[in-house]
Amino acid sequence: MLEFDPELEKYCVSHSSDLGDVLAELERETHLKTTMPRMLSGSLQGNFLKMIASIMNAKYIVEVGTFTGYSAICMASGMNGSGKLISLEVDDELKHFHEKYIPKSGLDGIIDVKYGDALETLPTLDDGIDLAFIDADKKNYSNYYEILLPKMRQGGLIIADNVLWSGKVLGDDQDKNTLALKSFNDMVQADERVENFMLYLRDGLMMARKK
Repeated sequence: MLEFDPELEKYCVSHSSDLGDVLAELERETHLKTTMPRMLSGSLQGNFLKMIASIMNAKYIVEVGTFTGYSAICMASGMNGSGKLISLEVDDELKHFHEKYIPKSGLDGIIDVKYGDALETLPTLDDGIDLAFIDADKKNYSNYYEILLPKMRQGGLIIADNVLWSGKVLGDDQDKNTLALKSFNDMVQADERVENFMLYLRDGLMMARKK
């Protein structure tokens, strides 16, 4: 099995569609002005999310964890100019990124960022979600999943990021995030309401399709 190789990742990026100047600028500014720029999805994963949204012909997407807006813009750009993407973010200090780059992307008519505790906002959202992307506080992954799944349409897809947690899920680490992710992964694996697939892309993606 191939181990992670930055040069191979660069090769993959160079053989994937260009996501455009706006996202390239957003990626640069995220690295310059945030303390955890590695939280950004990045080009390879962004392209994947865009393609999934496009293949599914998604019209209603929910994202838990906006960060600087990169993944939201990627998914919305795969929605063929229509629909809605609701992105939930607890940190309103990131608002300046959203106010700058979402309009710059031309997707401000699709993307709606809501600020506050996602555990409070998620239950208020409409049912019939096509695609959900979870990339927020790891200790609440299972809670987000349990709220989202009943709101997904049949055949809807939940994608959760960072499920390999830099490989820590294979070790004996007892930190709270590792334990929460291991519990989440085991829960999805045992959930008969979905068919699931864990993808070894960047830090790992759990994909769960509602039956």
